[in-house]
Amino acid sequence: MKRVNTFEVVPQIENDKECLLRLLDASASLWNELTYERRQSYFGDGDVWDTSEYRGRYNGVIGSATVQQITRKNSEAWRSFFALKEKGEYTNPPSYWGNEDDGRELRTYIRCNQYTIQWGKRSRLEIPVGQELKDEYGLGYHERLRLEVRGNPKWDGKQGRLELEYDEVSDTFRAFQPVTVPDSRLDSRKIEDFPEVENTSRFRNSPLASHEAALDVGANNLVACSTTTGNQYLYDGRELFGRFRETTDEIARLQSKLREGRYSSKRIRRLYRQRTKRRDHAQNALVRDLVERLYDEGVATVYVGDLTDVLKTHWSARVNEKTHNFWAFKKFSHRLACVCEEYGISLEAESEAWTSQTCPECGDHEETVRHGDTLTCPCGFEGYADLTASKTFLRENSDCEIRPMARPVRFEWDDHNWSGKPYPHESSKEVRTNPKVASVESA
Repeated sequence: MKRVNTFEVVPQIENDKECLLRLLDASASLWNELTYERRQSYFGDGDVWDTSEYRGRYNGVIGSATVQQITRKNSEAWRSFFALKEKGEYTNPPSYWGNEDDGRELRTYIRCNQYTIQWGKRSRLEIPVGQELKDEYGLGYHERLRLEVRGNPKWDGKQGRLELEYDEVSDTFRAFQPVTVPDSRLDSRKIEDFPEVENTSRFRNSPLASHEAALDVGANNLVACSTTTGNQYLYDGRELFGRFRETTDEIARLQSKLREGRYSSKRIRRLYRQRTKRRDHAQNALVRDLVERLYDEGVATVYVGDLTDVLKTHWSARVNEKTHNFWAFKKFSHRLACVCEEYGISLEAESEAWTSQTCPECGDHEETVRHGDTLTCPCGFEGYADLTASKTFLRENSDCEIRPMARPVRFEWDDHNWSGKPYPHESSKEVRTNPKVASVESA
């Protein structure tokens, strides 16, 4: 069973950072060269496989083994493209990793037997570089680039091909290490694996990883989650969208100052890139934070709504920007599927029709009124709309017993983590929702 360890890579000196950036930049250049040659062959009715497997001019910078891995990764992307095409699915050929003017996506792939990680108080990662970089940065002939690692491995097993990438917005290097875990998640989870959980009776009284959760995904509140364990989580996206909107306005201001006949500039392209990376960073952090919480609760299945009809074009330009540019539901759902798979959690897409209008007490959805974040019903119910929707969605799809809901936990984005002002006896990453709308616990 495949699982992935994710951790941060931190060069200790400026020379190491420069060396690593050179390695990633050369890897991106190699990928773009391979992609260009193959796209030219594909659109020109040539043979996309008729390319040199090794690029000699890159060996001195990134090493022959890494050149081989990038070439293989590129070939895998093309094989996937042709496989989807044979199935009749519409897809585009593999694309580039950006360019020098607009900015490259800096990443590389290291063969499984070419890197080593030593875990401990001062964890270390060692990766190979080409001889040219060794000579330039003072590394010996048999030396490898040594980098500090921050984080702890979640999975122990046979290591696979390491992926390294650079996030320009946060100025952070990240590594993704796939490992092959011999035992299944269900067999390996034990009560002693959860020392932070005070009430472990739920693990003793029910099969491990047997709980379920449902997500109501949106653009204002990015995710509202209810679980059969009785917990509810709310991830607020308003502040994040405000930042997104500010960058969009600045882009528009700069575009209005361009000379006639010009449509963009380096500054505008950089803002577009930063806007996207900030959104993706927050989205990826949200998914991982949520899935880790669900994993710790013993959730085995997550239900998410099929939002195909919701993503239709709206008359409001601001709504369209929020749903199509900021929200990026396809990217979110893909990331959610990947992280759920990493933790062995099943993800199922189901219809969530009327869940955001249905009263949990009387079941009516025609007379209910939603105003902002509040859902009210003539029967007297008043509750937080998105959290109520996620619980209704869970009831419609789950066969498990749903425990009474505790007070919801609300998360806000602070550019680094999903956190908030702590209340007494609460962790620094949690803040409770408004008690006036917390009546969903009685739903």
